[in-house]
Amino acid sequence: MGKKLYVGNIAFQAEEEDLKNFFSTVGEVVSVKIIVDLQTGQSRGFGFVEMASEEEAKKAIAELSGTAFMEKNVVVNEAIPQRARERKSFGGDRDSFDKGRGGFGRNKGSGHRKGRR
Repeated sequence: MGKKLYVGNIAFQAEEEDLKNFFSTVGEVVSVKIIVDLQTGQSRGFGFVEMASEEEAKKAIAELSGTAFMEKNVVVNEAIPQRARERKSFGGDRDSFDKGRGGFGRNKGSGHRKGRR
């Protein structure tokens, strides 16, 4: 099973193929993903590389972290698994609407009093 690595301080002009070639010098690369801004499509300067084995991942961290890649010294660490995020609606969770603590046009909560002008 592969091991995912976080790669930071990636040059903005770098492409995933460039990063794959860089990491291929220390072992087999399973996948590469450079994170981009959703609005602009520009690189955010970090990404993830999955190595084929734990040993190759450790070798990549030891040999590549702090080394120059496209004129920037990259940071390579073990990736931390992303936590599951709660999905919330615009006004909060549904229970808060039922208890009068949110939403537009409500007559209770938030200091709005019916009949006052």
